[in-house]
Amino acid sequence: MKQLTSAQIRQMWLDFWKSKGHAVEPSANLVPVNDPTLLWINSGVATLKKYFDGSVIPENPRITNAQKSIRTNDIENVGKTARHHTMFEMLGNFSIGDYFRDQAIEWGYELLTSPEWFDFPKDKLYITYYPDDKDTYNRWIACGVEPDHLVPIEDNFWEIGAGPSGPDTEIFFDRGEDFDPDNIGLRLLAEDIENDRYIEIWNIVLSQFNADPKISRKEYKELPSKNIDTGAGLERLAAVMQGAKTNFETDLFLPIIREVEKLSGKTYDPDGDNMSFKVIADHIRALSFAIGDGALPGNEGRGYVLRRLLRRASMHGQKLGITEPFLYKLVPTVGQIMESYYPEVLEKQNFIEKIIRSEEESFARTIHTGSQFAEQLMNKLAAKNQTEISGKDIFKLYDTYGFQVELTAELAEHRNMTLDIAGFEAAMKEQQKRARAAVIKGGSMGMQNETLSRITEKSVFNYDKEALDSTLSVIISDNKRTEAISKGQALLVFAETPFYAEMGGQVADHGAIKNSEGELVARVTDVQKAPNGQPLHMVEVLGEISLGSRYQLEIDRKRRYAVEKNHTATHLLHAALHNVIGQHATQAGSLNEEEFLRFDFTHFETVTAEELRRIEEEVNQQIWNALPIKTIETDLATAKEMGAMALFGEKYGQQVRVVVIGDYSIELCGGTHLANTSEIGLFKIIKEEGIGSGTRRIVAVTGRQAFEAYREQEDKLKEVAAALKVSQLEQVPAKVINLNDSLRNLQKEMAGLKEKAAAAVAGDIFKDVKKVKGLRYIASQVDVADAGALRTFADNWKQQDYSDVLVLAASIGEKVNILVASKSKEVHAGNLIKALAPIISGRGGGKPDMAMAGGSDASKIAELLARVGDNL
Repeated sequence: MKQLTSAQIRQMWLDFWKSKGHAVEPSANLVPVNDPTLLWINSGVATLKKYFDGSVIPENPRITNAQKSIRTNDIENVGKTARHHTMFEMLGNFSIGDYFRDQAIEWGYELLTSPEWFDFPKDKLYITYYPDDKDTYNRWIACGVEPDHLVPIEDNFWEIGAGPSGPDTEIFFDRGEDFDPDNIGLRLLAEDIENDRYIEIWNIVLSQFNADPKISRKEYKELPSKNIDTGAGLERLAAVMQGAKTNFETDLFLPIIREVEKLSGKTYDPDGDNMSFKVIADHIRALSFAIGDGALPGNEGRGYVLRRLLRRASMHGQKLGITEPFLYKLVPTVGQIMESYYPEVLEKQNFIEKIIRSEEESFARTIHTGSQFAEQLMNKLAAKNQTEISGKDIFKLYDTYGFQVELTAELAEHRNMTLDIAGFEAAMKEQQKRARAAVIKGGSMGMQNETLSRITEKSVFNYDKEALDSTLSVIISDNKRTEAISKGQALLVFAETPFYAEMGGQVADHGAIKNSEGELVARVTDVQKAPNGQPLHMVEVLGEISLGSRYQLEIDRKRRYAVEKNHTATHLLHAALHNVIGQHATQAGSLNEEEFLRFDFTHFETVTAEELRRIEEEVNQQIWNALPIKTIETDLATAKEMGAMALFGEKYGQQVRVVVIGDYSIELCGGTHLANTSEIGLFKIIKEEGIGSGTRRIVAVTGRQAFEAYREQEDKLKEVAAALKVSQLEQVPAKVINLNDSLRNLQKEMAGLKEKAAAAVAGDIFKDVKKVKGLRYIASQVDVADAGALRTFADNWKQQDYSDVLVLAASIGEKVNILVASKSKEVHAGNLIKALAPIISGRGGGKPDMAMAGGSDASKIAELLARVGDNL
């Protein structure tokens, strides 16, 4: 077996499959594109689902990749096990309707055992297979695998809902008896016993059936296009080939661990308890890559996952004695380890460091707040002579403030308190259930549509014409090909078309189809790409249409022109965002409609009003500069050398279109555009908002819609001017300022009058002092307009020694408001009001010196006041 670095393993994998005719698919962004079923890209096949379900036919049916992936459904096990990670790399080879079982197994065995490639010892490989899959068993035997190295496993069948499914065969490496102290042997595999001896290094899924949950597995129909889907974990391969005890002793993690040693002054012992080192090394990789791909820490979704990872790693840093922010210092090491295949981490190093450091500093403040909460919590328990912290409170400290259970236990020990661990674990399980329920179960692919997949007729989109004559080559009605149609809905393919198929955020063209006599025979309502890439016209048929006939295709020119204005403005907006708020503001989705444009981008905070103003002004300046727009068709490598920016989520072939707008913007884009920026006319931002953790959205309009937006604002301003009785719009600001000043003065005057009135009333109220248990208290009903007046009474009461406790009740509208104030250490205002509030069907709380409550039963006010003394 060869001794290879992780980079060499990855490259050898790709080189081998390339030698077998596979196209190398670049690693996709960790944030899924157009796939709401996934929180993260979580496998090598996740980005290839469109090929497997037949919605897109790849240029090459043989694909290989090294895909960065994140799985976070079991974060708590990271650091405890030898091979559990949040971010990992999945190596894969895939066949989309091309080779199947025989070649997949034969080539897999060749890659693993050939001296030219990985050179694994054959006697160390063990293989599992689905018991009913005799073909797979026989194929492994034909490759030279001994029968006693083949293990049948009933679970070796891959299916996840409706869609492609099939048996799978897994390859394991035997690390020997040193990792099997009880000498259990192959039972570890056959009975699926957790172990460190047999390491799964590769899974080959033989996707040959269309799974249907409504029928038994034996009744599944064969797929019209059988596929191969494989996955091999780079981290596991590295551990085996580098002779590492765990994945963490490989060159993928050890450099990070060495840096943590320097920062902590502690030493990593491969045979000791190194959980903190492992957690930090794992989590900083996930953080660096995810943030580099546009995800940012936050309170929900992907953002919550990242925040949780960062806080967990930070707390483990504290366990190692690191008290200052330190995770951001590890980003360069992560980048250097992965640079050969993922240069983007070092390219975005400064931004990633900035986000991580900011989050670490924020967490330090949260920990301080959490410490205060923990102290208050334990004080309350001590006051009630309770010595156990509930599981619910332990979970709150963990989930809200980032306190590991060990930290809470340490604080509790100082106060001679214990923890309700069972309650905490129950709360954790509930959270995990909620998290799993919140994620749409993805991975299941759509059923293959054989009719669409078999459209092979050529079709060319003509960028330069808005109308042309073309031959009709395909008619599909009710998912069947037909020769002619005269009414209803249909899908049409023409040899050439001026209709743009929806792609890259630009909506499809609409328009008309006419026969040779100029009669309207169909309306085009949408255009999408067929699996093999042809523009597929969705039409409402109005007259006779037949195959092989010539038709006049005319797009809706007005609609196309409006869409082009918005699409071209999107390019200007993207460049302006870079210039105003930073290069990290990359596209995370867009929509260019007829009436508006929508642009989503990565950014970690609200775009300020001043920044929006600068962005809007910069875009309009480029419109006024009348910049020429040209499109260049070239190869991808040349386009990148030109500095063309790729758009988020777009798939580019070797030949690409580069859209150049003066010397201001250059992007890869397959859409249609104007000839000059001046045609946009005007640009106006309508709205800026957050749509998810670390993602913002700008909605804007151009041309006529922009003019109408300004006109609407002007009309509203005129309404204000009329209400203020000013004749000129420019007089409105001064008039509003004067009115505000007058209002402020009146409010001050009214507040003073209220205070005088309250003082006068208070003089009588504060005379009615009662005593109980040595405490003086006042309990009265007052007639006030709002709850704020109760606070005014309390402020007056505090300034004099009227009593130790004050309880005031007021019926305000349909509600009852209660205020409790205390100067006595023996009376906690918050606790007292909690005891009194239920009397009026209310609830409330507060601090030891001041608390308020609201209720709905005014008839019980007298009862509440009478029972104050009983609760002191």
